[in-house]
Amino acid sequence: MFDDDYYDDEGSPLEDLLRRYEQVKNGESVGMMDEEEFERVIEYYFQNSNEEQALLACEIANTYYPFSSSVLLLKAEILTQSQKFGQALKVLDEMEQYDQHNLDAVLLRSDVLLSQFKFDQAAALLEQRLSEFSGKDRIELLLELSDVYDESEEYDAVFDTLKRIVSLDKRNDEALQKLCFWADFTDRNEESVALHTALTEEDPYNTLAWFNLGAAYQGLKLYEKAIDAYEFCVAIDEKFEFAYRNMADAYMRMKWYEKALEVLEKHLEIAKAEDVIFEAMGYCWEKKKNFPKARYYYRQASQLSPQDDSIFYKIGETYAREKQWEKAVKSYSVALHLNKDNASYYMAIGNCLMEMDAKSEALVCYLNAVRLKPGNKTTWVALIRGLYLAGYYEEARTQLEVARVNCGDKADFKYYQAAILLELGKSKEAMLQLEKALKDVPSKLKLFTELNPEYLRRTAVSELIARYKKK
Repeated sequence: MFDDDYYDDEGSPLEDLLRRYEQVKNGESVGMMDEEEFERVIEYYFQNSNEEQALLACEIANTYYPFSSSVLLLKAEILTQSQKFGQALKVLDEMEQYDQHNLDAVLLRSDVLLSQFKFDQAAALLEQRLSEFSGKDRIELLLELSDVYDESEEYDAVFDTLKRIVSLDKRNDEALQKLCFWADFTDRNEESVALHTALTEEDPYNTLAWFNLGAAYQGLKLYEKAIDAYEFCVAIDEKFEFAYRNMADAYMRMKWYEKALEVLEKHLEIAKAEDVIFEAMGYCWEKKKNFPKARYYYRQASQLSPQDDSIFYKIGETYAREKQWEKAVKSYSVALHLNKDNASYYMAIGNCLMEMDAKSEALVCYLNAVRLKPGNKTTWVALIRGLYLAGYYEEARTQLEVARVNCGDKADFKYYQAAILLELGKSKEAMLQLEKALKDVPSKLKLFTELNPEYLRRTAVSELIARYKKK
């Protein structure tokens, strides 16, 4: 049973109302129920997923109030929710005989057509009916039209429709918020700059217009202009957190990490702490080469998002930059534990183990990386280099041929093959491979010389390199 203390919006206990409705339904002689009471009964059954009783209540209400738009609209909504689209449209047709300019009926008809994937008909309906409405009702129809174009993947039309809304209401939050996204999505940032510049000139305190102007400049990679716009935005509303986020991103792209950190600190003051903010702060400190501070913020991020493997990888990177190999391995291992299918994590651990002179363990890591990404040149390069450094020259040569099968004959492989052949005492073959590599990509010579700088003392090697440098 219902709670006797529960009252509906009009102050009548719901249980009393339902009891009276049951008496009406059973034909018992009781006082008349008004139209709004019928509506509340219908909504009760509808909200409790009793479609059959809700529709029956509509039929009974309709016998008492045959010209009630609200009852017919409720019936059409119930039929739409039940995917009885044909019946819903018939009810809407009937309703429009008594109420031709009902906004909710137009919106519901559009929803029905959308549910039937009749996008063109829905758009045509809304365009046709626009002239019948003004003010907020017209804006409501245009917002619905923008959704129709979104569903039909006519994205430029979405942007154009949102512009129409802003021309009617320069501070329409929903349209302005959507314009920011669609300007970037449709690659119409230049148009967005012109639109929002005009808006800010006409209304200098339009916060969203300043934000959108900044986002449009940012989309065009005009970061200083973007920052200027965001500054105006936060000057009007100092708690506009997305402006701080975007401003920090713009500073980071310009490599002004100190400024980015100031903005991110401000964001922490006005908004709830988030992993992405801490991660951005960690990134800035890492770029400033202050690795302990970078780790501090990365750890703050990891506390909020403990399953994010990439954060632990970044912590490992800071340790690796400081050559703290054991600590780096621990952090990389946490990342790998969270995501066992990431070849980069295996390679990072392998590189640390090589530095720690644990070459056999490192090679196992490289083999796992190759297993996960057999078509990736980088994983093969790591494995072949590891085998070379461990002194397994024949195996390195074998794996190099397998790498060529998977990735093609890359210049990197030629440089490594030249070094391997020199170690195997095959000097002439080595020189042929080195010459091919120099001919293909001379800029990657460092791959060869870093393996063993002593190679440069060999006359044949130095003369060959000198010849290509002159070229």
